[in-house]
Amino acid sequence: MKIFEQFERSRGWSGDETLVLDQVRRLAADRIAPRAEHHDRTGEFPWDNVRALNDLGLNALFVPEAHGGAPMSYRLYLEVVKIVSEACASTGIIYATNFHGMKPLIDFGSDEQRGRLLPRIAEGGLGSLAITEPDAGSDATGMKTRFTPDGDAIVVEGGKTFITSGDVADLILLFGKWSEIPDPRQAISVLVLEKGTPGFEVVRREEKMGHHASSTATLAFNGCRVPRANLVGAPGDGLRILLASLNKSRPSVAAHALGIARAAFRDMIAYGNDRRQSGRRIVDYQGNQFLIADLASELAMTEVWLDHVAALVDGGSSDFGIEASIAKLRASDLAMRMATEAVQLHGGYGYCRDYRVERLMRDAKITQIWEGANQIHRQLIGRSFVSK
Repeated sequence: MKIFEQFERSRGWSGDETLVLDQVRRLAADRIAPRAEHHDRTGEFPWDNVRALNDLGLNALFVPEAHGGAPMSYRLYLEVVKIVSEACASTGIIYATNFHGMKPLIDFGSDEQRGRLLPRIAEGGLGSLAITEPDAGSDATGMKTRFTPDGDAIVVEGGKTFITSGDVADLILLFGKWSEIPDPRQAISVLVLEKGTPGFEVVRREEKMGHHASSTATLAFNGCRVPRANLVGAPGDGLRILLASLNKSRPSVAAHALGIARAAFRDMIAYGNDRRQSGRRIVDYQGNQFLIADLASELAMTEVWLDHVAALVDGGSSDFGIEASIAKLRASDLAMRMATEAVQLHGGYGYCRDYRVERLMRDAKITQIWEGANQIHRQLIGRSFVSK
């Protein structure tokens, strides 16, 4: 693991950033990781982990100071996601979803909206992002949820599916179509739905392959009356906000995937050095060394690329969509490969729940699907090289 230790030392974290990372690492090792197997088996939402993250004030990392936050770099936020996700993928994505749901409000909301809503998140509230519908996944323009203006209110009709934390969130950033705009792309709009809004229904909580402790809900909006003051931007601004927001949430999903990849790699190396076959350690076989070399190289390069994307964001760039897609694509593909190879290296033990790699393999798969399926990202990346 020496190369990764050297890489970490070279990253130049500030004193304040180092303090945060040390606290998160201790929390992950002492409290989150030991509970991960229990939460996976029971499917219980990890409220204890959420409270522990809030005790460190980690939501404040991305909330403006004026609204109760203590903002630090995007690169630091991504590293926190990696550390938490390495300890427990379910807890990692719950934390990351707070950012995914609330960052558009931070970037595009009005001062009044930020002042009224963001303190809840800074104090530890949960956020969620509601885009996907049964017939509108990677193609968000196919959504059918409808926003109808009615005086000082907006009436919401429709439903969403596969919504992370949708049943437990305090604030949901909800995308739908403005009823008075006929064009399906131009009609996309976005508002903040607050917990307890009449007509809001949690239809069911999905039973999933992995991420058992992270709730994934199907939601219904039955004539929900949302204050017009909760509309982010103007009617029809939704697609612009959505695309800009995905460029920041996709590296976040990449960080989550890298956390899973890190965990699988650590388990692979530890088991390979401990397990003996025919009198030799598994790690001593050349074929396994070649595999480890490939995986270590891919992990190192993906870590560096994600730091590059973070530097673009922290530097104020507004044009990094392809870079974000590359990060999401490579990190999620690596997480799945790393977890699969870790299971293989463990042999029959890897297929049993007594070893963490079984859980990691189940948790890794969704990273190739959400925030845009990887086929979509390959298309976006490839299309960027087509001459106009």
